[in-house]
Amino acid sequence: MNTILVIALILAMAATLFALIRGIVAFLQTTKEDLNAPEGSGPSPARLKQNKMMMNRILFQAAAIIIVAILLMSKGH
Repeated sequence: MNTILVIALILAMAATLFALIRGIVAFLQTTKEDLNAPEGSGPSPARLKQNKMMMNRILFQAAAIIIVAILLMSKGH
């Protein structure tokens, strides 16, 4: 059981890193036009991608924390 949780933890950490890097790349690709766009025009595709990647990062981090908590609880018994 612990082996499966450790593998799941490694996968969750890798997914977190991947989402973080993709979010940073999307942030760096923000153009001057995106920054100077009028307020009422809605979010640009780059901003939507940034938000999606950062939300994925948060979800993967939460999964990793839950897995660590489960591992710690199983070690305590």
